[in-house]
Amino acid sequence: MKSIIPAFLIVFLSCHLVKDKIKSKPPNLIVIMTDDMGWADVGFNGCKDIPTPNIDQIAKEGVRFEDGYVTFPVCGPSRAGFLTGRYQDRFGFTTNPSINPSNAISGLPVQEETMAQVLRKANYKNAIIGKWHMGTNAVFHPLERGFDYFYGFLSGGHNYLPERLNIKDLSEVKRKWQWYSTKIIENRKPVEIDDYLTDELSNAAVQFINKKANQEEPFMVYLAYNAPHAPLQATEKYLSRFPDIKDKKRKTYAAMVSAVDDGVGNILRTLKKNGIDENTIVVFLSDNGGPEQKNASDNGLLKGGKSDLFEGGIRVPFAMRWKGVIPENQTYTHPVSSLDIMATIVAQNDIKINKDRPLDGVNLIPFLTGKNKSKPHDMLFWRKWEQNAMAIRQGNYKLVSNTQQQKNKPKLFDISKDISEKTNIQLSKKELHNILLKEWNIWNDQMKDRVFPTLSEDIWWTNKD
Repeated sequence: MKSIIPAFLIVFLSCHLVKDKIKSKPPNLIVIMTDDMGWADVGFNGCKDIPTPNIDQIAKEGVRFEDGYVTFPVCGPSRAGFLTGRYQDRFGFTTNPSINPSNAISGLPVQEETMAQVLRKANYKNAIIGKWHMGTNAVFHPLERGFDYFYGFLSGGHNYLPERLNIKDLSEVKRKWQWYSTKIIENRKPVEIDDYLTDELSNAAVQFINKKANQEEPFMVYLAYNAPHAPLQATEKYLSRFPDIKDKKRKTYAAMVSAVDDGVGNILRTLKKNGIDENTIVVFLSDNGGPEQKNASDNGLLKGGKSDLFEGGIRVPFAMRWKGVIPENQTYTHPVSSLDIMATIVAQNDIKINKDRPLDGVNLIPFLTGKNKSKPHDMLFWRKWEQNAMAIRQGNYKLVSNTQQQKNKPKLFDISKDISEKTNIQLSKKELHNILLKEWNIWNDQMKDRVFPTLSEDIWWTNKD
């Protein structure tokens, strides 16, 4: 008996020491970003025809953001804002960049630090899995921008079925959109895949998390799904789950979302299996609103969709979990931004940010735990430089001109009462209208014009035989 008790105590104390050691480490970060997903296409936002139990688990065990925004209604600039924690217009990333691999300007400027580069200062291991879209020239490659592992594709869209990935790399592209058929890249080399792309990306994320070497230090995984972005492609495994959806486009879209949900479930189970789920921040969001007519997404009551500065283009499904820190099952109603993800993880590590390139986001944790009762943002801003379109939100009020603001004067809406942006209250609140327009102009004066050619302007593939 005397020999058993000390042994039991050793095991007991060892378990607690291991647990305390895990909790004492800075948190891991997993950001799961979908592409072109509708605001109302997750269960936590009321979706009925597409079950998303695993995505919903993030919100149930953490927080659902009622007014969660991205910085742009199209994927490239939106992702640039997220990756830097800064309004992308500060560095002229105003539209989707060219896919030209010889263009060393069209991409995320090398002077800007990505989340991965910043987290390296705190010894994080960083992986990006899926869609990059921050430039295809060698200077923009993820492994040059702070990431230790890359598994995915450099362009903005991709085919999902392995038999359709029959082009080695971008050097073989001879016509527009052919890059959707390039092979998947692991680090710097093209590789063959034999499974549905969404499943391949999910499995790659699980494998990265499972590696013990990656758990020795904190890690960050940016799982950048291209689903449910067009082309609408799904396997029978997922299509068969939706016999009651008669619309073919919506059925395929539902299947693509379901594949993402399966992947999210695998990741959450992997965290739990490795005993690191309580020391990992998990964030789920879309890069912009759904293009309802193109991919059968659903933005619910929100006006507009992808490409719009109305709510349907910039308000996205957005949830965050940090077990044991963020109180469970809460709905947060003050506006938050994808910019805040960078600021939140930086704050957990006390990382010094370049004073010449300050972050535009805020650390959300004090707001979500109730330590800070104020609002995270006094104002949020948007613009579409090419279209001279603008938007600003302050409190419940939003001023927006979705197209040329000289011809289409900005309209004022009370989002708390008019989520669909139907009633312009400009005449009754002229002073507020003028104040918000002035604030937006002050912000806009700090931004840059576009610094690189767009996808349509740089038609490099036409120069090939």
